[in-house]
Amino acid sequence: MTKIKKLTEENVNPDTLSGQTLAYLGDAVYEVIIRRHLVKGGIVKPQVLQREATHYVSAKAQAALITKMQDDDLLTEDELTAFRRGRNAKSHTKAKHTSLKTYQLSTGFEAMIGYLDLQGNDDRVHELSDWCIKTVEEDGIKNYDFE
Repeated sequence: MTKIKKLTEENVNPDTLSGQTLAYLGDAVYEVIIRRHLVKGGIVKPQVLQREATHYVSAKAQAALITKMQDDDLLTEDELTAFRRGRNAKSHTKAKHTSLKTYQLSTGFEAMIGYLDLQGNDDRVHELSDWCIKTVEEDGIKNYDFE
């Protein structure tokens, strides 16, 4: 068995991290928020949870949400900068079932969430996540064409 190195958590300046690293964290942070929302909303069957979650966390949903956030002028300059870093990051993985443009926008969305999380700005993470939930559930998401 491989021995795992013991890590000591430190404060990390998110401005020093790559867009891909920020997106890695942001993906998990946003996913947990959405999963918690669905379970607390009474959805408990795993197959239904998975299907419902895609309305919020798929690359297409995240690309549409970040585009709408920009259209509605909801983001601060720092948030837009973090988004652009994620969007413009060179990926070593291929987008699955989606266009490169959609994948890049989604990665930017996740990078912005990761950036806010590492800043310790939990209130803003939840504010934007609540906005996303409301947008998906009440307004729906435009079918943006990112192809």
